[in-house]
Amino acid sequence: MLGFITRPPRQLLSLLCTGNRLPRISVLCTQPRPRAMEVSSSTSWELPLVAVCQVTSTPNKQENFKTCAELVLEAARLGACLAFLPEAFDFIARNPAETLQLSEPLDGDLLGRYSQLARECGIWLSLGGFHERGQDWEQTQKIYNCHVLLNNKGLVVATYRKTHLCDVEIPGQGPMRESNSTMPGTILEPPISTPAGKVGLAICYDMRFPELSLKLAQAGAEILTYPSAFGSVTGPAHWEVLLRARAIESQCYVIAAAQCGRHHETRTSYGHSMVVDPWGTVVASCSEGPGLCLARIDLNFLQQIRQHLPVFQHRRPDLYGNLGQPLS
Repeated sequence: MLGFITRPPRQLLSLLCTGNRLPRISVLCTQPRPRAMEVSSSTSWELPLVAVCQVTSTPNKQENFKTCAELVLEAARLGACLAFLPEAFDFIARNPAETLQLSEPLDGDLLGRYSQLARECGIWLSLGGFHERGQDWEQTQKIYNCHVLLNNKGLVVATYRKTHLCDVEIPGQGPMRESNSTMPGTILEPPISTPAGKVGLAICYDMRFPELSLKLAQAGAEILTYPSAFGSVTGPAHWEVLLRARAIESQCYVIAAAQCGRHHETRTSYGHSMVVDPWGTVVASCSEGPGLCLARIDLNFLQQIRQHLPVFQHRRPDLYGNLGQPLS
């Protein structure tokens, strides 16, 4: 694998404050594929380029925006058509009360700034988990964990509200009760056509439910994206394994932008943002700390894999029944 460190751009967009130090930007190029699955395809630079951004969000929304905007600007400068930001790119609060206090509606100031950023950079943005005050905010006093997809005109083309909430108790990591402040979504968003391919939207804990990935693949997804804030205990054990499994079983590219490092006194995240191809190979990944990685999306390679391993044609729904039922 080849790697290089990029230099910061000479000028930032007018919407950014000056005087900030750019995060380290580590760009890892695509690994060679296993010989058995090499295919003829377009010249590599003709393939769409995507950027995966890794950040350490804090309760400071303004500083978080500066960091994310700098990475998006660098991704656009490097030629990416789509940049992926992690879950909670807007902020990670210290407690549920602060989470609710910092949240905004989709038509609020923060999403307006990201729309301007996408428009001025001419890049699509996957905003991986926005703390959204929905239309039922006044009644519920709870928010949604909302994955927002913006096109290069700054328009919202899709929203997906996280359907699987992370209510878990992991020894050594501390309890998490996402449902204390968050309402679950009720529908899956159909895959969206983007310059990189058809993208199926999910968020973090959703990756533990293969039914969701298979449903999106059956609906036409070519890329599955799992923006995340994985913990420091589950991360080393499950992160890469789950992402590679979802890629192999769905025969999709999997793109996972991640939070990393210490957010505040009681919260840390694992990081290791990555792109996995449909063969299960990690083709790009971030080093430690905030930064980004780049990968080419080769849909011809994807189609070759689906042709050689036609697993979707071999499924037996007559035998499986409803896999969504709880264990007895």
